[in-house]
Amino acid sequence: MTAFSLEARLWLVLAAIVIDAAIGDPDWIWRRIPHPVTWFGALIGAFDRWLNRDSSGQALRRAMGTFTIVVLVTLAWAAGLLIERSLARFDHGFVFVPVIGSVFLASRSLYDHVDRVRQSFADGGLRAARKAVSMIVGRDPDSLDEAGVSRAAIESTAENFSDGFVAPALWMAIFGLPGLFAYKLINTADSMIGHRTARHEAFGWAAARLDDLVNLPASRLSGFLIAMAAPFVGGTIKQSFLVMLDDAGKHRSPNAGWPEAAMAGALDIALAGPRRYGERIVDDPFLNDSGRHDASVNDIKRASRVLFAATALAGVLVAIIALWLLS
Repeated sequence: MTAFSLEARLWLVLAAIVIDAAIGDPDWIWRRIPHPVTWFGALIGAFDRWLNRDSSGQALRRAMGTFTIVVLVTLAWAAGLLIERSLARFDHGFVFVPVIGSVFLASRSLYDHVDRVRQSFADGGLRAARKAVSMIVGRDPDSLDEAGVSRAAIESTAENFSDGFVAPALWMAIFGLPGLFAYKLINTADSMIGHRTARHEAFGWAAARLDDLVNLPASRLSGFLIAMAAPFVGGTIKQSFLVMLDDAGKHRSPNAGWPEAAMAGALDIALAGPRRYGERIVDDPFLNDSGRHDASVNDIKRASRVLFAATALAGVLVAIIALWLLS
């Protein structure tokens, strides 16, 4: 069990959201000490080098990958529980919980990274924007025109709103720091080894499947929040919801389609569609195919406004639930 009640956890999550919105990820801190997520990455990398042997068969590599995830998630959960219970023993120790929680929320840093893409168009044109967008997406930036860069930035806004903000906040609200740490370990593992490559298709199978599972509720909630934020950019809640319900399943990811389709409906533009990742071309259908296909720099700005509004709505939702529990 966690050290704090559900009601207390909700207020702590709300405080973490406020801290993240105000401060984000200060570079001056993380230039001096490693970000905690890099610790997770170092552990995952060590297990990958140790247990994922090229000489092993696919069945053994899948078993070793499953073992890796079980061990590391257990360690992450235990670390979160130890820290949370230790803080609960001190007078006012609870104030450090939202500070720690804010480190793992990425709404402010996502906003800053996406806005950097928009600003790069003004400062250095398409070439600079391609470089900026390459920091937040995995596709080949050199193949993207202005509309492609804009779509990539907007899609990253929607998807990362879900797994970089809503999901960690949700698991922190449910299970406290143990849930938050476990989620970030799973999400980091998926980004590192959850790929369908010769090396990681078997070893990363458990990481990818577990990441799909833990992101399932957050992706739907993210789509809901984005749809509710649609009026802030001239869109309608109804259209955003309808596009989300109609097109989310077209996405190759079981989760990313929900916030991306909601964003497409909110901005009335087409997202996803065919795109290139290195030498591989993904021929996916468009989300909201009837919307504008010529996404622009202005649409990046509108997506950032949706992100801001949806983050604020998430905080309001947390507060409403916490107040309801008080009554």
